[in-house]
Amino acid sequence: MLGPLLLFGAEPILSFSRRAALIASLACPGAAILQAQSSSSGSPSVKLSGYIQGRETYEEHVGLTAAINRARLAAAGSIAGDIAWRIQGEFRTGSTGSGRASVSLQDAYIRWSRHSLGVQLGQFKTPFAREFLVSLTQVETADRATVVDSLAPKRDIGIMADYALGERASISAGVFNGEGQNITTNTDSSALGVARITFRPMPYLLLGANAARYFADSTRYGADASIELPSIVVRGEYVGQHRDALLADDDTGWYALAAARVRPWLQPVLKYEWFDREGISPAGTLKNRAWTAGLNLFPWGRAARLTLEYVSRKVGEPGVRKGLGLAQAQVVF
Repeated sequence: MLGPLLLFGAEPILSFSRRAALIASLACPGAAILQAQSSSSGSPSVKLSGYIQGRETYEEHVGLTAAINRARLAAAGSIAGDIAWRIQGEFRTGSTGSGRASVSLQDAYIRWSRHSLGVQLGQFKTPFAREFLVSLTQVETADRATVVDSLAPKRDIGIMADYALGERASISAGVFNGEGQNITTNTDSSALGVARITFRPMPYLLLGANAARYFADSTRYGADASIELPSIVVRGEYVGQHRDALLADDDTGWYALAAARVRPWLQPVLKYEWFDREGISPAGTLKNRAWTAGLNLFPWGRAARLTLEYVSRKVGEPGVRKGLGLAQAQVVF
């Protein structure tokens, strides 16, 4: 099941302490002794993790573009047994291909947990939209669906509690500033409330539902289902937004994805997504439909992935369809 840490956006943390110790001992004979003394003294351990994504894209009338899609580095640890912490920064250009790269703080939080209960305070992922909560390194396509990128509240600053109901279900709920990532004040004095529940009725089926209320003006909602067999994944998600002040229909969208591990190193992927912003574009000028066909290659195991994709996207009504070819190399450490 999706554990509480997955709901809070905690990405995979792979210890490299053994490698660091070897390098330190080769560089300085006394380093190994100092590390041994530090370990024996019971000092809190710090684990580093991260990933790098390098990307090449080709689009008609645009040409070839190279980018560092994302480069992240995170540090995490624990103190006093029940208290954990995490800090993560990111260098990214994103998938737009038009903006300048930036470096920003992603996660910075303190978490207390005991048995099935956890409480988290700081900046982290709000518990909304399954595809956003999962690390991008684990999403089968190079990018998340447009509706998820557009409507998920993403990261914010606030407090959240979670509770695991045995092995089958979990629930989380939090209150946030509602201003988004790295904005430390609540400018409109109105909070954002977010809640998510997941339920696993059988080992291979996971169901989820979430809601987010911007108390000043709007509500976002969604549901998802995922079938995960040893070599086959079938997944779908629906997300919508209702604005209190508008009489127009809600913004709504969904995606459906299927992937199969035909070989340990080869995973074909097919994805369709549909997104319509009726609330701000009744004429359909922002209707977004896209097919993605791709291959994920794992020539050196799960830590390294090469993604090859072709995305055919149509925006507007009737709209014009455009194609995009993409190759992305990813390393997780």
